Amino acid sequence: MPRLFNFSAGPAAMPLSVLEQVQQELVELPGQGMSVMEMSHRSKRFEEINASAEARIRGLLGLGDEFDVLFLQGGASLQFSTVPLNCLQAGESADYVLTDEWSTKALKEADRVADDRGACARVAATTKDENFARVPRQDELDLDPKAQYVHITGNNTLFGTEYFYEPDTGGVPLVSDASSHILSRPLTVNKYGLIYAGAQKNLGPAGVTLVIVREDMLRALPPAVPTMLDYKIHAKAKSLYNTPNSFGIWVLDLVCEWLEAQGGLAGIQTKNIEKSALLYDAIDATGFYRGHAGTESRSRMNVTFRLPSEELEEKFAAEATAAGLDGLKGHRDVGGLRASLYNAFPREGAVALTEFMAEFERTNG
Repeated sequence: MPRLFNFSAGPAAMPLSVLEQVQQELVELPGQGMSVMEMSHRSKRFEEINASAEARIRGLLGLGDEFDVLFLQGGASLQFSTVPLNCLQAGESADYVLTDEWSTKALKEADRVADDRGACARVAATTKDENFARVPRQDELDLDPKAQYVHITGNNTLFGTEYFYEPDTGGVPLVSDASSHILSRPLTVNKYGLIYAGAQKNLGPAGVTLVIVREDMLRALPPAVPTMLDYKIHAKAKSLYNTPNSFGIWVLDLVCEWLEAQGGLAGIQTKNIEKSALLYDAIDATGFYRGHAGTESRSRMNVTFRLPSEELEEKFAAEATAAGLDGLKGHRDVGGLRASLYNAFPREGAVALTEFMAEFERTNG
């Protein structure tokens, strides 16, 4: 069966060259006589793999020594609790900007921690009353200058919105769930105190969680933080406190090497702009398709759109899958259609979708 164009929001398309290298080296990592999945995480060779993955992340993002790079587990969802557990003590507060279901879930978990500790997690802005069709503007942010951090979700997979500016927090550390746009474009990293991201969209296979944390965030911890959720412990152990997702870290290293060959973050950003522009131009060409996200907030990673009826949307998704364009059905809580165009998704797939859209409109419009 030929490979489909995978528009899934995640796990998502991976670079074909990386998949082929994984296939070739899965049984035996060159010169090791065993698979990376069989290798001790305490071995010299795996320590080299782990260090290489960290070095590539640092190089791509331009991270200084003030940042620790951690490869953890539990997905971004576990970080919803881990961030406040490490960064919020009694009598303190944190600001949350709500732009989708994931940022709302992050606030819910922060509320649990805050309630237990006599702290506060507050809503600094939300676009819920606009069905999360955009991210808040800077002048809409009601920020507490005494907050310990300001939490945002950098790209919103459900509604197809993305921040194209780093909020000015007045010196309060910015924390970002960057799961769905990490390494898709350059970031002004010195504005962030902490960035976290699940790997399954732009970094590699599901199971690895990248955490980038500035050392000044690793202060004296509040009481009762479980060992496995303590950033300081993982930073000291170079992500090897316990057995890590060794396979996932190996593949992440290969994906980062592939990204370097694309021209780094500047190079991949150019490609991502081009891919998403193809779809947005097709959506805007007529009144048959209707984009969900406001123009100024349109995500390059997740293009969300509607058709004149839900029946047509169901038909579109089914016929697209039959044509080799898979994963276009929108999230169950949102509906509509969604085309995810992460780093490894090929331009040819975006072209194929625009051609399918034109033909579908011709026969159904």
